[in-house]
Amino acid sequence: MTYNKDIPYNNLPLLPPNAEIETKEILKKAISANKALAELRGWSFNQSNPLLLLQSVALQEAKSSSEIENVVTTNDDLYQAFATPSDRNIPPATKEVMHYKEALWHGYEKLHNEDYPLTINMFIELFQIVKQRSDGIRSIPGTVLQNSLGEVVYTPPDNQNDILRLLSNLERYINIPDDVDPLIKLAVIHYQFESIHPFPDGNGRVGRILNVLYLIREKLLVFPILYLSRYIIQHKTDYYIALRKVTEANEWSPWIMYMLDAVEVTAHQTLCTIERIYCAQQHMIQVIKEQASDIYTKELVELLFEQPYCKINFLVERNIAKHQTASKYLKKLCDLGLLSKIKKGRENYYINNALWDILTKIN
Repeated sequence: MTYNKDIPYNNLPLLPPNAEIETKEILKKAISANKALAELRGWSFNQSNPLLLLQSVALQEAKSSSEIENVVTTNDDLYQAFATPSDRNIPPATKEVMHYKEALWHGYEKLHNEDYPLTINMFIELFQIVKQRSDGIRSIPGTVLQNSLGEVVYTPPDNQNDILRLLSNLERYINIPDDVDPLIKLAVIHYQFESIHPFPDGNGRVGRILNVLYLIREKLLVFPILYLSRYIIQHKTDYYIALRKVTEANEWSPWIMYMLDAVEVTAHQTLCTIERIYCAQQHMIQVIKEQASDIYTKELVELLFEQPYCKINFLVERNIAKHQTASKYLKKLCDLGLLSKIKKGRENYYINNALWDILTKIN
């Protein structure tokens, strides 16, 4: 049956694609993308506590990924919520971003600690965390994807049996080894998941989490540190054009090239960001040792780089200092220009100036 954007795509072709996906051009691009990714992966082996520098970067990815689906929050709301997750006044959009980050780390821990495969059950778990729902695969027809003018651009499969059939095929494609370059395969996986569109909502966010989890599963990354959402935002039109070429004409090359470029560019940008965070951390250590050596501890500096916002209670909870002493520590760091103090409601927050600037000015 000929593809029609107005009719549910229940006959979406199964994987592997019936097309040449390893052309000379694609393989050449895959080499450079793999090289950039290897440099990023190599960085993680040279850090004593790499996860420390990843928490805030992951939160920025959660923000960007949610923004693609028009879930928009501010950096200020986001980091304030991260510092005080129990606050009842957290805006709904900010809560959604926090749920995205929670789902990302849930998936990472499953892979890292349990060697969990990327299965339909994993997809559902991620969806349920992202959307805070207890259901799963779509069972009600009527889902359509529209552009900003309200025009239908794609109608995903709407028969639950077909959705499950397609997901089972995708699951096998992900987990059964073959000779296809993993980055090329990543592009195929991402297209297929987005085309199946298995959930009532949050498909884009779940799909982008699966991207980084797949790279970890394939040992191309050790930690979840490559996030493509900002690249997609910056090249959103090209993203949708390339997707449609696959759907409408089985033209895979533009889509695969787009994804390989996204990996390469993002790997370079992420490495630059993480190196800047590391340098800022080393600078803080130097300043404290030279001008306030009596308050310096490795644990204090690490805490200040877990997220831009810090509170007195954080130091107390980590047994770094008692409440009064912790207050003096943070005041001293403000006097040195390393932190800035702001008051939000009844809470005092201490912002790591260097970390804030790096994370909120990512290109």
